[in-house]
Amino acid sequence: MEIEFKFCIPPERLQAVEAAMRRGAVQRTRLQARYVDTPGGALAAAGMVLRLRKEGPRWVQTVKAAGDGPLQRWEHNVDLGPQAGGDAPVADPQRHAGTPVGDRLLAVLRDADSALRESYATDIERLTREVRSGGATVELALDTGRIRAHGADGALREARVCELELELLRGDVRGLVALARAWSQRHGLWFSTVSKAERGERLLHDVAAVPAVKAAPVPASFAGLDGHALQQAAIAHCLAQILPNASELAAGSRDDEQVHQLRVGLRRLRTALRELDALAPGLDPAWEAPLVEQFRTLGAQRDRALVLAQTQAALAAAGAPPIDMGDEDQAADDPGAAVRAPAFQAVLVDLIGHGAMPPGAADAGLDAADARRHLRARLRRLHRQVLGDGERFDTLDAEAQHRVRKRLKRLRYLAEFAAPLFRPKAAARHLERLRPAQDVLGRFNDEAVALGLYRARVGQDPRAWFAVGWLQARHAAAGVDAQRVLRRLRKKAVPFWKRRKAGD
Repeated sequence: MEIEFKFCIPPERLQAVEAAMRRGAVQRTRLQARYVDTPGGALAAAGMVLRLRKEGPRWVQTVKAAGDGPLQRWEHNVDLGPQAGGDAPVADPQRHAGTPVGDRLLAVLRDADSALRESYATDIERLTREVRSGGATVELALDTGRIRAHGADGALREARVCELELELLRGDVRGLVALARAWSQRHGLWFSTVSKAERGERLLHDVAAVPAVKAAPVPASFAGLDGHALQQAAIAHCLAQILPNASELAAGSRDDEQVHQLRVGLRRLRTALRELDALAPGLDPAWEAPLVEQFRTLGAQRDRALVLAQTQAALAAAGAPPIDMGDEDQAADDPGAAVRAPAFQAVLVDLIGHGAMPPGAADAGLDAADARRHLRARLRRLHRQVLGDGERFDTLDAEAQHRVRKRLKRLRYLAEFAAPLFRPKAAARHLERLRPAQDVLGRFNDEAVALGLYRARVGQDPRAWFAVGWLQARHAAAGVDAQRVLRRLRKKAVPFWKRRKAGD
């Protein structure tokens, strides 16, 4: 099992990164690799890679598969040595038999029942250096070069490689995290989840954009975890949504759904950090500010990209005159720049590292029973607050109404994390009963945002007054709907965390 960070390097910072690499003893190697798969892409579909790579004069066959977290991956290498005549060897999956990742490889290929062929190739110049950091020995690898693939149409497609990998060779993972943080901050690097193999697959299939990653269901394995393990598992579950979307945006995507799903992931993460803090020590309160700043920055961009567009369509259908909303701010709306911000990248590195660190004697946290009791208390408190606010929603000011929506979301996300520890089927029913209130409060919030945007434009375009009046009427009606659905939660959203026996 490998533990490593991979960062993309801005082209303008490559020279500085290479100069920093050369401050120690370095080794340069040319790596020419051929990636193989079945014609139907069975390995790619299983999240696996089978590669033949020429490293200097020697050939090495490697199989890789995703591990349990963003830093981990399964890997097995077989040194094939120099080849007679310089020809590339033929890939043989049996070389990995008897290893965990190798047996998984053979199972996938057995089900695929198809011959292997080259899918894409890489030609990389690698500069490596070993560094000691806080009780750890880490290998730095600077990779530059190209990925090439011939698509089904026969066209040759290429992508540039410019990345830095930091792999823990031995010692304490904390040393790896500290070094990764230092290099990313010093050189403006951003964490990437996109491997060379995945980039090759995109070239092969001419994929310019990928779908946003949504939150996966919380696994049943959460049940029975102690405080430290549950805290780590919940954070890792949030990062599994955050990191792929952040990676795509940092690389230049401007996909609105990726922005939205990143914000969802950030809100889920902030819920985990806030509500699960007491399960085990080790969470840094300094993480909160950059996460909040990122959430707000991307939220402001979403308001213009989605809320405004939806509102303009509804206004046009209602017979509103064309309204000039201006575009002076849109040019500055760059989600990639926000995601690449050093403060945000530093928090990502710390959180990824937190998930890879084993508990020590001093920070083992609550046992499984106490962790369960803590979650029950937190769920009960949030549930009561939401019900209480729902009864008087129409009397609350705008800030307090917005706080109701945030608490409802925290209740939802905490319920998702806690469901495996209690009654999953009852939790699923509870979450389904929350959905109508979430939807109504979401529309209520979007209309409040749109109302603010149009009010800000009346000085530049008086026609915006039509939108202000129309939205005020809709917003008042939405407030009545919100109070009605919130009141229904008292009967509909039955707590699934109630004790069923003494001592539970």
